[in-house]
Amino acid sequence: MSDYYHQPADADLGPLFRPSNPLTSAAAAAKVPAIRGEHAGKILAALEHGPAGQTEIARRSGLTVAQVSKRLHELRKTGAITRTGREVAGGECEYRRNV
Repeated sequence: MSDYYHQPADADLGPLFRPSNPLTSAAAAAKVPAIRGEHAGKILAALEHGPAGQTEIARRSGLTVAQVSKRLHELRKTGAITRTGREVAGGECEYRRNV
């Protein structure tokens, strides 16, 4: 077994894990709030041009569809956007920005 991975003494063949996170992981984690806010801002700006589905929001914002999808749920929870109840091409839900 590699010295890089560690298995706790009380684990019965449980998953292996690193005993400590490298500094790069801590640095990446520290950037998450800023990236989240930047992505949310781009999505909200994209929706200023009118309602759209995930793919169109991604096109307007310059984000990937995966990045948009990840943030849509968060923005809905905060009340910043809502679903319009309509579907757009590809069966995607349409979203609009709340005023």
